[in-house]
Parts: sequence; C-alpha cells; structure tokens
Amino acid sequence: MKIKDTKLPGVLILEPLVYHDHRGYFMESYNKSLLEQIGINIDFIQDNQSLSKEAGVLRGLHYQLSPKAQTKLVRVCSGAIFDVIVDIRQGSPTFGQWIGVILSEENKREALIPKGFAHGFCTLVPNTIVFYKVDQYYSREHDRGIIWDDPEIGIDWPNSNPILSAKDQMLPLLKNAELNFAVKE
Repeated sequence: MKIKDTKLPGVLILEPLVYHDHRGYFMESYNKSLLEQIGINIDFIQDNQSLSKEAGVLRGLHYQLSPKAQTKLVRVCSGAIFDVIVDIRQGSPTFGQWIGVILSEENKREALIPKGFAHGFCTLVPNTIVFYKVDQYYSREHDRGIIWDDPEIGIDWPNSNPILSAKDQMLPLLKNAELNFAVKE
C-alpha cells in the first residue's frame, strides 16, 4: 500500500496494491497492521455505505463534535467522487483550508480523514457507491456541518448547482459553525 501525505496534517491518501488477472482484480482495502506500522492505530467500529443515483449529488460538509468525532476511511466501490476535506481545528495553521481528491472504482484510492476535519463529496457519475469506515458511532446530538459553498473556504467543486439534501442546504458558514476541535500540542 502506498501512503501519501497531503497539505492537511494527518489527512492521508492510501493507494492499495491491486492484483489483476484475467478474472478481474484483488486488493486489500484495509489492513490494520499495515497502518499500525506507520503509527496509525484506529479502531474502526462501523461501516457505512451510500448510493447516489445521479451525478452531481453533493453530501457534506459533515463532521461530529468531540467526544463523538469520527475518523473516516473513505473509498468508492462503484463510480467516482470529488472528495473534499476541510481543516476545522481551531489554531491550526491550515484552519479553513481544503483538499480535493478524486476517488473512484478505477483508481481505488482511499482517503483517511482524522477527527477535526469536515468531509464532503460530489458524485461525478451516476450510481456511485461510497463506502467508509468510522471509529465512532453516529450521534445525532453531535452531528454538525458546514455549507458546501462557503466563500471563505472557496472549494472548487466540479458542479456549481449540486443536488443537496434539505439538511445540507441549511448548514452554516464555517465562521458560524459550532466547533470544538483544537490542534494538539
């Protein structure tokens, strides 16, 4: 597995080794011991999956407040997404900055998103299935988000008129969002 750092500390892009033959392919999408060897010790306790029927579905930007904050390992089983991660750790030198990466069934990349980062994605093709592991259970009480088109964050989404849930349409700007993450010293 190749592991690539990003400009956001702790956010990693994982590229699993893929073994192809005449039948198709095989890959390990998650190997706890390999991650532990590089100092990442996460106890994933729940798997989630979403299907977006159309291209242009945007989900996010979501996060959960501490103590129910989630680390996520995100991958695409079918289709493709523009995956976005935003640093929401107060005091961080990269606070409010974002990265975007294409995750697809073809490139098989995965995004490891630590606590303290908001996450969202926009589907690039119809019938996209996104799968992700989390290390905390969902908590409605701690569920929060940031509006997808916050001008201060300035995300360059691939779709300027996405398909949004009613909930995601009502999310606040980052400057008005409830945050309780700080940079660990």
